[in-house]
Amino acid sequence: MPLDHERLIVYQRAIAFITWSSVLNKEIGPSGDVRNQLDRASTSVPLNIAEGNGKFSIRDRIKYLDIAYGSALECSACLDVVVAKSAAGPGRVAEGKQIIEEVVNRLVRLRESIAAREVEERSSHRVREGADDSWFSLREMEEDS
Repeated sequence: MPLDHERLIVYQRAIAFITWSSVLNKEIGPSGDVRNQLDRASTSVPLNIAEGNGKFSIRDRIKYLDIAYGSALECSACLDVVVAKSAAGPGRVAEGKQIIEEVVNRLVRLRESIAAREVEERSSHRVREGADDSWFSLREMEEDS
């Protein structure tokens, strides 16, 4: 039975990027620090997605998704550097750019979804006003104003 993070499409696509970038790294050979940087950044993406998905606090989940997002952007920049150093052509990195762009977009949407839940949780607490037993949510109060 897969773990929760393994069911996330963004995690699966991040793993696909590692597979793709590992082949590229073997092809480009030693090109300074970009190979090592691409390997580290691409590895960071799914690791932070998995770790964040295991956190109970919404703020912790968002923190790890933000780290994964930053690492994904770093992967994209590494591919630009590979092209700039003529270690591979733009056509060769196009597939990797497409995968990492999808990862970035999915991370943004996942983060927004989780952040919306945090807002909802904060505003949906029910409170009682006065001595009677009338309960209302803070969200209802905000909507009335």
